[in-house]
Amino acid sequence: MDRSKIMHYLPWALAIFIAIVFVQSLFFKFTNSFETQHIFGTIGEWMAGIGFLEFAAPGFAAYGGYTVGSVELIASMLLLARKTQALGAVIAFAVISGAIFFHLFTPLGVSVIINEAGDQDGGQLFTMAVLVWMFSIVIMYLRRSDILAVIGNIPVYTAREAR
Repeated sequence: MDRSKIMHYLPWALAIFIAIVFVQSLFFKFTNSFETQHIFGTIGEWMAGIGFLEFAAPGFAAYGGYTVGSVELIASMLLLARKTQALGAVIAFAVISGAIFFHLFTPLGVSVIINEAGDQDGGQLFTMAVLVWMFSIVIMYLRRSDILAVIGNIPVYTAREAR
């Protein structure tokens, strides 16, 4: 297979992978499964211990799964259309960067408790998050002309023009 075919199909393969990861997690998030309650509850408790985030902690613990799931669903839909694939990758990168942050810098940890018995996933959720993160970066790079076209259409005002 020549390089041009690889460059044509690669973003599609990566986008499909990300969409599958996001969509398969929606069942857990939208049904408020034990795993979702544990993840967002743990992060909510951590947020409650940080002064300026304390106000958001109860809402994040209760509705974070629904909110994140909704954003992941939107990103998945955008990733599966050529005109919006770059935007979907940007959104996927943003949401999964948050997930990686919470895995690494909160009590949630890399290996997450997945049921009432206390069994852990051995880092599977974290590994999938890292793959989504890397693949979204690759898509953003391969679709950089789309991103730059959007950025180029944003008017930039200088202080002199504002006067």
